[in-house]
This record gives sequence, C-alpha cells and structure tokens, in this order.
Amino acid sequence: MNDIANKDPVKRVRTALNLFDKNLKIQILENSARTALDASKALDCEVGAIVKSLVLRRKNSYLICLVSGDKKCSLNKVKRILAEKDVCLADAEQVKEISGFTIGGVSPIGIKNSLEILIDTELKRFDYVFAAAGHPHAIFKISFNDLKNITSGKIMDISE
Repeated sequence: MNDIANKDPVKRVRTALNLFDKNLKIQILENSARTALDASKALDCEVGAIVKSLVLRRKNSYLICLVSGDKKCSLNKVKRILAEKDVCLADAEQVKEISGFTIGGVSPIGIKNSLEILIDTELKRFDYVFAAAGHPHAIFKISFNDLKNITSGKIMDISE
C-alpha cells in the first residue's frame, strides 16, 4: 500500500492538501474506492458523502463537476449554466491527459491543468465529504467549506 502513496498523482494531491491545511491527510484504503458505492462501503459512510469528480468536455475546453455520490451529474443543467450546446463526459484518455488522473482516482485538487470546477449544491448536506486522492485506493476527508475553498469551485445545482 505504501507504493500507492508514492505515486505521482497521489503526491500532487498531498502537496495541494499540505499547501491548504497540513492537518488534511490522505487515507490509503485496503479496497478500491473506484465507485462511490465502493468508497462508501470502505469508509462506512453514506454514498452521498462521496465526491464524484467528473471531467466534462465542452467545445474547446474541459471542466470538472463535483457531484454527490448518490446523484447524477445533469448534463442539461451544466449546458444551461455554461450556455453551451455541446457538453459531454470526457473519455478515459481525455480524463488522464487533462487531469493527470485515471478514472476512479480523479481528485478535485492536484489537477495537472487549471480547470473550472462546479460543485453540486447537494454536497452541502454533509459536514464532511470524501474525495479521491489520485488513485482508486486513496481518499481524503474534507469539510464542504474547505472543499469549496481549496478548489475555488462555484456551487451550483448540477445534479439530478
């Protein structure tokens, strides 16, 4: 499990956490947290407290939507917010290239490229949420307010 903590994507997340608050720590899980359900079982928490970090492609750029684990990202709502007709989920290759993370380990911080971030209002239901930390076995716990501040994300209604 120590080799996970030393992988470059996990190191990027650790650096971002340390710059923001040295008390925030990455937890390496024995079982994969590739899906919100897997993560909630591993952490013994509500599925909704898991942050899904979804990379979306728009006409000439990408963005990340942070959605509660028990909700789906509404592409129609995102299209309206962005005033764009063509918004879709990025494919696995695009996710890796743009974020520096593989699907299942996409973190809302430590992202390779600077991206706009939208945070779903549904995540506000939880005092603390859990987000991927660069690997399917790595997560970090953070308050909703700190998630908003560390990502500079805009809070919007983007789920269904």
